[in-house]
Amino acid sequence: MGMPNMRARLIVVFVVTVVLSGFLTVAGTSPATAATPSDSLWFDGTPLTVHDGRFVDGQGREVVLRGYNVSGETKLAENGGLPFASVADARRSAAALRALGGGNAVRFLLSWAEAEPVRGQVDTAYLAAATEQLRAFLDAGIRVYPDFHQDLYSRHLFRTGSWYTGDGAPKWAVHTGSYPKESCGICFFWGQNITQNAAVTKAQYDFWHNTHGLQDAFLATAQSTMAYLTQHLTDGEFAGVVGFDPYNEPYAGTYESGQTSRTWERDLLWPFYQRFRARMDAAGWQAKPALVEPNLFWNANIASQKQEGGLLDAGTLGSRYVFNTHFYDQKAISGILMWGKANDGQYATDFAAIRDRAAAAGTAAVVSEYGHPLSGTVSGKAPTVLKAMYQALDSRIPGASWWSNPAASGPVLSGSQWQWDLYNGRHHELMNDNPDKVLTSGDAWNDEDLSAVRLDDSGTATLRQDARLLDRIYPAATSGATAAFTYEDRSRDGSTTLTWNPVPSTLPNVSRLVGSGQYGLMVWRSGSGTAPTELHLPASFPTVATTVVSDLGTAYAPPPYTASTPVGVAPEPGGTGSRRLLLTDADSGTLHYALVTNGATAPSADLLGAARSELTAWAAARF
Repeated sequence: MGMPNMRARLIVVFVVTVVLSGFLTVAGTSPATAATPSDSLWFDGTPLTVHDGRFVDGQGREVVLRGYNVSGETKLAENGGLPFASVADARRSAAALRALGGGNAVRFLLSWAEAEPVRGQVDTAYLAAATEQLRAFLDAGIRVYPDFHQDLYSRHLFRTGSWYTGDGAPKWAVHTGSYPKESCGICFFWGQNITQNAAVTKAQYDFWHNTHGLQDAFLATAQSTMAYLTQHLTDGEFAGVVGFDPYNEPYAGTYESGQTSRTWERDLLWPFYQRFRARMDAAGWQAKPALVEPNLFWNANIASQKQEGGLLDAGTLGSRYVFNTHFYDQKAISGILMWGKANDGQYATDFAAIRDRAAAAGTAAVVSEYGHPLSGTVSGKAPTVLKAMYQALDSRIPGASWWSNPAASGPVLSGSQWQWDLYNGRHHELMNDNPDKVLTSGDAWNDEDLSAVRLDDSGTATLRQDARLLDRIYPAATSGATAAFTYEDRSRDGSTTLTWNPVPSTLPNVSRLVGSGQYGLMVWRSGSGTAPTELHLPASFPTVATTVVSDLGTAYAPPPYTASTPVGVAPEPGGTGSRRLLLTDADSGTLHYALVTNGATAPSADLLGAARSELTAWAAARF
């Protein structure tokens, strides 16, 4: 695909932004308040905070963030380190992400190299373009948390003929360090460069030790970036910004004599996060958390790669930090260490460790990256690997034992799948600026291909994975606290329907109602607020084919939401056509449940009543 001249486009965007905002002449002044996203209701659009280990909105509701990373395009040079070639593409992406992917949040990637191409000089043209693209997601009712992304420290470490590339630090930062000629030796995966490439390990070491003032420069640019967003987003838009992810996948590079992964986190990584937190405060982000990542190997599922960590010595993180981690099944990706496919409960233990570590740290958790290759020799595992990961995000209990032990489900985890790249398979990336290595396929980055979406020949966003897997029921906002949740997506592995959590035969009427359809079941204890509990409704749940069985009431083809309707349906904010189920209670501290299914066809009142009786007895016995 043809790409416009990046610098010229940025200059145009910058000029327009200056004219509209008056930033250069009225520094610190926010733009005029903009209208809230279309289809918003009275309880929408409040800022999130962290309270009692949960994300909480202004109505006191427990919030779960689900979505994608936007996107790996930021790693590439073809669009100057921006996720999109234009704001129009950003808007197209946001609408599709909401309507097709079911997301209510994105991790929005930014580039240090583009934000500070010259040392000490922040490129406001880049910030202006990034802000306009970020705004496209806020306008679609999607919450955003920016991330200064890096992999292998910097693309500028790599030779034009190298097999690999990186992203992150500017060219001047690499030239300052005078690093050795990069070489990974015998490497089968790009990630091996993290520990085996001397140029990468030395550069990482220098950053964490603030050699040549590298960390100081990064923090100054981060503060300028956050201040720019504060000044150029309206108050309503800024409310949709969750917080900031300071640094992607931190690693020491090399450990000093006597140093361990745990002491490195304690003595270098955690102090960096404290410094970043201070920069957030100075930029007007006092009320937003830093979404901090531990040593990237702390939860590796290959024993030889696993390193002690998880910010064990940081104490109670509380409301100003969120425990933010990634998870990829490296055994499955290796093609050797896991021959078969993933099964029910495959990652229950791995994701339980994330829940437990966040709880011990006194804060919320987010899994900001997870995924699996969609092409290549191990791509056949993707349907089961991703299903198992979503299952583990929903509950710490495998499907086979969920109905008998739902109270042990634990909190529903927030997460952002890697990734949502409109340009998948249509790139035009000069790898390491080499005109003889033009990458077009996959993600155009180190042979990766993980995007859940692409553009078809007509320019329409199209899913590359089963919509039943991606567009899911999840508790977007709970008025009170979630006690248990499960979703049987009935996604496909080829022609095989994957059913890992069937309704047990002890609930025959519930089983009959669900049939072969998809279903979600949520149990929660009500709070003192008046805003309803909110479940995302996938596109596979059209209102006319949706059945709800709850202690609050039963409904086939639920009516439009009103404050006096216990069970109702409404559009989600942003005008993308996505919908939500709204459940309204009038009590506090009471246990409620709601089963949502698309498996029934005009169920009788008797069947609805019988299913409700079974679920009421089940909930009373299990909680």
